Amino acid sequence: MNTNKIWPEYVNGMTWGWTGIRGTWSGPEAEFSMERMAEMNVNWTALALSAVQATPQSTEIPFREEPTVTDDEVRWAIRKAKQLGLKVCLKPVVNVGNGTWRAHISFFDEEVPGEPSWAEWFRSYGEFIRHYAVIAEEEGCEMLCIGCEMVQADKREAEWRCLIADVRSVYGGLITYNCDKYQEDRLTWWDAVDIISSSGYYPIDQWEAQLDRIEDTVKKWNKPFFFMEAGCPSREGSAARPNDWSLPGGPSEAEQERYYEAMFAACAQRDWMQGYMLWDWPARLYDAQEASENDDYCMYGKRAAGTVRRFYASGSLALEAGESSDAR
Repeated sequence: MNTNKIWPEYVNGMTWGWTGIRGTWSGPEAEFSMERMAEMNVNWTALALSAVQATPQSTEIPFREEPTVTDDEVRWAIRKAKQLGLKVCLKPVVNVGNGTWRAHISFFDEEVPGEPSWAEWFRSYGEFIRHYAVIAEEEGCEMLCIGCEMVQADKREAEWRCLIADVRSVYGGLITYNCDKYQEDRLTWWDAVDIISSSGYYPIDQWEAQLDRIEDTVKKWNKPFFFMEAGCPSREGSAARPNDWSLPGGPSEAEQERYYEAMFAACAQRDWMQGYMLWDWPARLYDAQEASENDDYCMYGKRAAGTVRRFYASGSLALEAGESSDAR
């Protein structure tokens, strides 16, 4: 078992493969996608998959069923990433089948006979996470993310501590939890993980204020920090609401590029910032010639790709000699 808990180099990362739909994590298209991602000067990838519970009050997480990727697909993706020289964070996430955001999964604070309960849900969720912790250990993943944006569940400190202890019995790598935006200073169990991480979808004009707030949390817990998610759609208006993937507006490469420039510039001034797993890079890419009409988060073929690649190469936004501002 890998027991090395030393924080690695700065995370120049990208999230790959979301949502982990069965049948998409292997084959020529997936291989092409990951190889193109590796060309972005990334040194880490978060392989993000989801299992789907039916409703916010369901207590069973059927992760062995469709649409979740198979274990063979997960192992293929890990091995392919490592073949490309990348460190891997395995990121199993629970989604809700009726479209409710996972942050609203919730049950009564105190158990009531006949009603679904936190105890029942954490039993199933713990089995889900432990399953992928075993795979992460067997395949040598350097990091495991044990949850993502579970805002209502965050308050269940005892259950999370128990889950983390169980994970550590089978997995020896680094453990993080991806809290939602604005939640960094609200969790009470950061000491149980190795790394604090969050979803950094902050409006373009709020970076300084939000980084000041996060800095207080980093100092309080004396833990490394990075953004497990961060990014912005290439869509008009998205720089002000980067977390809203459904925001109306036309495609805009300039909007996405402007957001990344602002985020990187602000975060580069904080010596405690340890990097990003940018959102996101799908297992099946759109045609690069259609990039200007694509208004999603992926920056493949877009102007922001040059910004990301240059920053990941040098840790700054300084252009290499002879490199144009819209390099792709």
